[in-house]
Amino acid sequence: MALTIRWTKRAEKKFDKIIEYLVNEWNEQVTATFVKKTYDFIDTLADFPKLGTIENKENGIRAFTIVKQINIFYHIDNKHIVILNFFDNRQSPKKKRF
Repeated sequence: MALTIRWTKRAEKKFDKIIEYLVNEWNEQVTATFVKKTYDFIDTLADFPKLGTIENKENGIRAFTIVKQINIFYHIDNKHIVILNFFDNRQSPKKKRF
């Protein structure tokens, strides 16, 4: 049974910032590819919630690399998968926020 996906406000804002950056600095093709990869992963995640690696064991936070520059962080509740945030891997790991 597939779990439902929920996004935090932080994840929504970060995703929008990534899209804005890609549109302004790259092109529509790069943007469309990133969006497709993200939503394809989320569709797969609904069926296979433990797909990502454990990032924070105490809080049950998992991570998955969408593209080499961007990771997505999420955790699994009883009936939901909660998308917590996106992280640009080119930043310092100290800046990771779940």
